Amino acid sequence: MISWLDFEKIDIRTGTVIKIEDFPEARKPAYKLHIDFGELGVKKTSAQITKLYTKEDLLGKQLVAVVNFPPKQIANFMSECLVLGAVNGDEVSVLTTLGNTGNGERIS
Repeated sequence: MISWLDFEKIDIRTGTVIKIEDFPEARKPAYKLHIDFGELGVKKTSAQITKLYTKEDLLGKQLVAVVNFPPKQIANFMSECLVLGAVNGDEVSVLTTLGNTGNGERIS
């Protein structure tokens, strides 16, 4: 079990995908996403979500991500946030909101 204080340390925000690139250097199929988090700026991440989504599916979509992890190097790319999703084997269904929210709005 974690405490409520532990949960409060996780900074989860909404952001809009503004750029997507293939990531052939990754060990598993992935995209490089550039996500606009409003006042927090644009953060990059690698996401293994190619099984269910094309680049066209994701561009302009609002996703939910953890934004306060330290940067992590994945192959030749620095990932700055973690897109959240429901994982079923190698299929990841990204978390999003039902309606449009402002970029950078906090999830609680």
